[in-house]
Amino acid sequence: MSALRLATSDDLERLMTLVGSLHDTQGITQDEDTRRGALIPLLEGSPHGAIWMIGPRSAPVGYIAISFGWSIEFGGLEAAVDEFFVRERVRRRGMGSEAMMALARALSSEGIKAMNLEVDTDNTRARTLYERIGFRSRDRYHQMVRLL
Repeated sequence: MSALRLATSDDLERLMTLVGSLHDTQGITQDEDTRRGALIPLLEGSPHGAIWMIGPRSAPVGYIAISFGWSIEFGGLEAAVDEFFVRERVRRRGMGSEAMMALARALSSEGIKAMNLEVDTDNTRARTLYERIGFRSRDRYHQMVRLL
């Protein structure tokens, strides 16, 4: 069973490494100051989101970053999975799916109505995982973004 706990400011340096690993594998370019600036509010209690660490406190193997928003469609608060990462060497052991299911239960118990995430259409392994733990594709929608 993987441990899942809310991240705190004490986790910043571990998160910098984990987030850097995810960004490297996904081709996301971001300098360390920007990354640090994006993480700190989530570790200091921002109402806009939070991060959960996966694995032992002394050597976490991953994290799940959540942003909160309001949905009229779902009737209340929703949680968007902004980033989800498990180190390559411990993947395929069920830790990620276990952590995501535990987080879904915890968020539901706090009144969150829905979780959503985005996944690369070519990443069949990830899509299979998400479907197995209850996520469903909303095929009639296409996610779009405008950077400000």
